[in-house]
This record gives sequence, structure tokens and C-alpha cells, in this order.
Amino acid sequence: MEKIPMTRAGFDQLDEELRELRAVERPAVIRAIAEAREHGDLSENAEYHAAREKQSFVEGRIKELEGLISRAEVIDPTRLNGSIKFGATVTLLDEDTEEERTYQIVGEAEADLERGLLNIRSPLARALIGKDEGDGVEVVTPGGEKSYEILSIRYV
Repeated sequence: MEKIPMTRAGFDQLDEELRELRAVERPAVIRAIAEAREHGDLSENAEYHAAREKQSFVEGRIKELEGLISRAEVIDPTRLNGSIKFGATVTLLDEDTEEERTYQIVGEAEADLERGLLNIRSPLARALIGKDEGDGVEVVTPGGEKSYEILSIRYV
């Protein structure tokens, strides 16, 4: 079974979501199904069908999270240093726009570009791995070719 790298924060977030689904969402859906059944004919009961659909989603997400958590390899970035690798927080200068951006390279399950969490499998992260401060990086992205300069690397 392939291990899935993730940070402690990412692991804790997935674990909390799993606890919430088991303790709150699953019981709420079971109650909703029971209430909808009391209304009689299930073939024309929209509330029943909506509750069953939600139950399917909740159970599917629980299974997905259990799988991710069971295969998780939690990596502590504070114990790392040197060139860019998983867990690094990297500040880049976009050479076209002169805009600075900071990303932390994280696992697929915890990636969120809006929060600066860059998927380890993304084209940019793959191009950054093994590079050092001051290096230039050319990346082919879905939006075209981009050039970056690595301004800093931190492991926090």
C-alpha cells in the first residue's frame, strides 16, 4: 500500500473532518431518514430520497477519509532543511508580474491554493523539488509557461 505524505496540520484536519462526519453528520442523516419514512410512501418522498443521497455522500466520504488516514505518512517539516522538498514553505517571485507568492508544498489531500498549500504532484511543486534559494524555475502550467525565482525556503 502506497503511503500518502502529509503534514501534521493536514492530517489533523482530515482526522477532525472524519470525527465530525461520524459523530454529527452520520447520526443526523439517520434521524432524517427515519423522519422521512414516517411520512409514508417512500417512492414519492423527496425528503427520503434527499436524506438517502446525503447518507451515500457521508458514508463515501467517511470511507475515503479512513483510507487516507490509514495510509498517511506524517512528515514534520521543522526537522528538514536544505533544498526544496516536501513540507518546504517557498517564496517565489513571478518574473513576468514581479509578484511574490508563498506556498507550502503539501500532500494531495491537504492541497488548497487559496491558502497557499501547493499539491506535491502539481507542475510547480515538481519543478521546485531539489532547487535552492536564488535558482530560477521554468514551469509549464495549464495557463502557459511561467518563470519564477526562488527567494526563500523555510521549514516551519
